[in-house]
Amino acid sequence: MAKKAKKGGQGTPATVALEAAGVPFTVHAYEHDPAAATYGGEAAELLGIPAGRVFKTLVADVDGTLTVGVVPVSGKLDLKALAAAVGGKRAAMADPAAAERSSGYVLGGISPLGQRRPLRTVLDDSVLAHPTVYVSAGRRGLEVELAPADLVALTKALTAPIGR
Repeated sequence: MAKKAKKGGQGTPATVALEAAGVPFTVHAYEHDPAAATYGGEAAELLGIPAGRVFKTLVADVDGTLTVGVVPVSGKLDLKALAAAVGGKRAAMADPAAAERSSGYVLGGISPLGQRRPLRTVLDDSVLAHPTVYVSAGRRGLEVELAPADLVALTKALTAPIGR
């Protein structure tokens, strides 16, 4: 894997955070189609990556606290499991505007890395089964590939079975 993001205006808060941490990563760009059914599914297809290695970043409200759940794009976030993972009782998907405000990213480009206001984060434990995984680099059409251990460390995440 490359250590630095490719030059040419692709720097995002996520790639800046990765560079600052000295973590090896690779940026993968693709042409985003606004008509795509799903952002993560589009990334997996256009980059030729199994959907189980591409993870989507979802912001939920757990007992009044915004919380990030990161799950494979091939599945869904189990809100009850997310709440349980952080010791909460109830979870619902966050208001999209609140997710964008908190993260500093737009929907479809929310990265678990380099968020404006870092939120408590839970990664689906399937992340640990791969040598590298892909998450949004902070912009639609831009993914970052990195080692799961680095993703866990940089987001200070818990790992738990939160996907279904």
